[in-house]
Amino acid sequence: MNQVTRTSLVITATATIFGLTYGLSAPLIALELSEAGYSESFIGANGAMYAVGVLLAAPFLPRLFDRFGFERLAKSALLGAGGILLLFPAAPFLWIWFPLRAALGAMSETLFVVSEAWLNHLASEASRGRLIAIYMTALSCGTALGPAILALVGRHELWAFVIGAAVTFAACVVLAVGKPKEPKSEHEEIGNPFRFLKLVPAAVASAALNAALEAAGLSLLPIYAVNLGWPEQSATILLTVLLIGSITLQLPIGWLGDRMPRPRLLVLLAILATVGAAFWPAALAHAWLAYPLLFVWGGVFVGIYTTTVAMLGDLYEGSELIGIYALLSVAWGIGAFAGPFLCGIAMEATLHGLPLFAALACGAFVLLSAFLPMKGRVPSGDPVR
Repeated sequence: MNQVTRTSLVITATATIFGLTYGLSAPLIALELSEAGYSESFIGANGAMYAVGVLLAAPFLPRLFDRFGFERLAKSALLGAGGILLLFPAAPFLWIWFPLRAALGAMSETLFVVSEAWLNHLASEASRGRLIAIYMTALSCGTALGPAILALVGRHELWAFVIGAAVTFAACVVLAVGKPKEPKSEHEEIGNPFRFLKLVPAAVASAALNAALEAAGLSLLPIYAVNLGWPEQSATILLTVLLIGSITLQLPIGWLGDRMPRPRLLVLLAILATVGAAFWPAALAHAWLAYPLLFVWGGVFVGIYTTTVAMLGDLYEGSELIGIYALLSVAWGIGAFAGPFLCGIAMEATLHGLPLFAALACGAFVLLSAFLPMKGRVPSGDPVR
């Protein structure tokens, strides 16, 4: 096994283990707040604090990356996230969960930006699509295991959070033992990430869309299903089925992306996600229909971001790619902040507020990706700063 392959495996394994923590903590916190008697809008506001942490961390990521490099930054994020998870059950008041959720968001986004940029640095043009598909599949797999573990061990505050922290520390051990290859620093000025906004609007919108619906779905889909009459355990498993779909369908979607124009595939996936979300209310009335629909929808929806990342890898590299990821972090933070908050309000206004929001958001992305496609890299010496 060569150094590049081993490094790719270590990065993917680390992100997968951490994804498990994310998938466990989001529904766990939401269900704990729901049991305590808080409203959907309050729960959505707490979920939005995750995005506040992302927004606070994003402007500093290029500078931190330049100073500490990939490995040290990733290890710090993992250790920080594990410590924060242990503080949740120790907090004497639930309002303290708001700043803790923000801090967890900052640690999580740091790790995801570092891992995706690291992988893109390693990937050749010939292997990029395959590596990204494998990475996204593994990441979704870890995220899907979170609700599954929650369904098995229950919601006992102490043990659920301790399990999440232990898994995060395990990811740090994997990173330390694996000794991944650190790319050589280019020492290039990244500049203002917002200069890429006009060139990659679809990528920015994709990050915001992915964050909004992921954050809202992990926190509010189990509650939406419970409101429709599903038992709590079955509602949690329903979320796991959606995430399993996001796991198993990424490689087929990547295969399609290698055999048809990726911009066309992006629009097609967004259309399917829009139509699928519109059918959620009818599907969740019947378990035999709900499971397959959410399975397919999860794969199609995550495929939007997977395809976007592959397109960025085709167009950009090096310091430009780091700058774009910094911009996507801001977009992700805005989406993750707005998603749970707006969905919480929508669910209080109407029983089917969650699928209505998902359908409208995906429909808006169809229009944007069709009429504002991504453009090539910024020429050297571009004056837009």
